[in-house]
Amino acid sequence: MKKEINEQIEGYAEIKKEIGVLKKYPVDRSAERGQVEEIINRLHPKTLNLRLSEVRQETLSTTSLRFVSKDGYLPPFQAGQYINIFVEINGIRTSRPYSISSQPNQTGYYDITVRRVPDGFVSTYLLDDVKIGDSFQSTSPSGQFHHNPLFHGDNLVFIAGGSGITPFMSMIRELTDKDINRQVHLIYGSRIEDDIVFKEELEQRSKGHQNLTISTVISEPSKRYSGATGFITADLIKELVKDTSDKMFYVCGPEVMYTFVLAELAKVKIPKRRIRVEVFGPPSDVTKQPAWPESVKKDTIFQISLKNGLTLKAKAGEPLMNSLERFKITLTTSCRSGECSLCRTKLLSGKVFHPNGVKLRKSDRVFGYIHPCMAYPLEDIEILI
Repeated sequence: MKKEINEQIEGYAEIKKEIGVLKKYPVDRSAERGQVEEIINRLHPKTLNLRLSEVRQETLSTTSLRFVSKDGYLPPFQAGQYINIFVEINGIRTSRPYSISSQPNQTGYYDITVRRVPDGFVSTYLLDDVKIGDSFQSTSPSGQFHHNPLFHGDNLVFIAGGSGITPFMSMIRELTDKDINRQVHLIYGSRIEDDIVFKEELEQRSKGHQNLTISTVISEPSKRYSGATGFITADLIKELVKDTSDKMFYVCGPEVMYTFVLAELAKVKIPKRRIRVEVFGPPSDVTKQPAWPESVKKDTIFQISLKNGLTLKAKAGEPLMNSLERFKITLTTSCRSGECSLCRTKLLSGKVFHPNGVKLRKSDRVFGYIHPCMAYPLEDIEILI
């Protein structure tokens, strides 16, 4: 049984062969003794020093930024992972996670693809104010939104909305560059045809690889468009995918899109264990989330007290981390979506609201820890930083 499971792992035969060669011709690594920490830090450094080397406009609203290392080395990553870019805007140091859209079979650069959003703080800065040669810091690549050959199989359906195409683009580039034996069907929803990011590249790659299928869905089509229209509904998913029984579904896009698609996948009776979701940041309006108290309005102001005696004001409808950063208080963070747990903070008194999907541990609930990146004050609170 163990042998059968091992043989299902992609690349197992090659790894087994390499192990045999190494046993026959062992490499003397005694000189590397004691270098474990150095090797780990090289593969997973806490911060990366980056330089913007190229700016490439993809659509009228979307631009790709290419970053290279100022230190001459970028750690490897898995297609679908992200980096958290740190910026300082008007004296406020903050960060935002962006999926890497470039392929992982090269580590000479990381591409991120940024879409303009109304009232976007960091996205507007990245699109309007940065220039080639500017320096940045980021975290190492992180995230669990990537393919696992043992558990996810080789028959995948990607459902993307808008800028949610970015992690899938990395996966598709790797798939086609390395000619991986895996079936991928991308269902990509956009408002209009001109908003389809990477349109020409996706078409070119699908023409050259029979294991890649691209289906675009336009909600506000022009008269010249002849593809699928409307929203990505259960009926459309069944029509495009046909047999859904052996597929693993990946969903990434704006909050309203993935909320809608998850409900449609439930109608198709896709079990949750065969659905993977990438969440991009906090909800656009947390007061519309289930269980938000009606008595608290999003513009209600509460007092935030720190253990050291400092106090500040925060809006109920804004993530606590954003309010702290506005007062030049920065916390360690990576995902800003309530998943990585790096920002977990002790709540000494008061109540906060966490939207659905925040990865609170049982111990967090028992001992009073919150995730400020996705925690919203519901009354005056005191926290320990």
